[in-house]
Amino acid sequence: MRLLLVEDDPELSQSLHQQLKKEGFAVDIVGNGIDAEFLGNEEPYDTVILDLGLPQRSGMEVLKNWRAENNPVPVIVLTARDAWHERVDGFKAGADDYLGKPFHFEELLVRIHALLRRHHKKLGKTITSHRLNLDEETQKVSIDGADPIELTGTEFRLLRFFMLHPDKILTKARLTEHVYDQDFDKDSNLIEVYVRHLRKKIGQKMIVTKRGQGYIFTDNEIT
Repeated sequence: MRLLLVEDDPELSQSLHQQLKKEGFAVDIVGNGIDAEFLGNEEPYDTVILDLGLPQRSGMEVLKNWRAENNPVPVIVLTARDAWHERVDGFKAGADDYLGKPFHFEELLVRIHALLRRHHKKLGKTITSHRLNLDEETQKVSIDGADPIELTGTEFRLLRFFMLHPDKILTKARLTEHVYDQDFDKDSNLIEVYVRHLRKKIGQKMIVTKRGQGYIFTDNEIT
């Protein structure tokens, strides 16, 4: 999953960036409202973590502009403005969740997972699809209840996206957009490499190549 972290405190943003990457997320960072609004409209983020006290354009204005343009990206407001009426204003502007500073990273992580599950209509910390169970906390996958299999961070992000979009053709471009951050070379062949890695771990038939179109995560053999 790919996140946009909008935070103008360099120390906090770098700390969150490192922790979120360890949890299997691809993370882009921006420190002002103008760039945040642009990226949020241009890139297919799975969630945005949005500070309100931003230079150039406030986070509240950015959020209102996204919603005015019918941008449905899930947004967690992360701010020191934590009075009840400010929370109400944030939700009225279109926020999906609201977390006041200071905070514990573990709480932010739980809220991110909960928001992603609601967005994808999934329940619990485990994603289940086509005989696979993917544990988001341990980043391990089991097949038909067998012993869990270790995944690398990239394998985890890629498999999670496949499992959240079963039986759909996913282009290489779409997979790249959700698995890697904005600095990734979109013309590289790493998606093909990691698909091969996943096939070795979960079986050759669950990720099917549709020549000229992309890949399908399925439990049925497709010709």
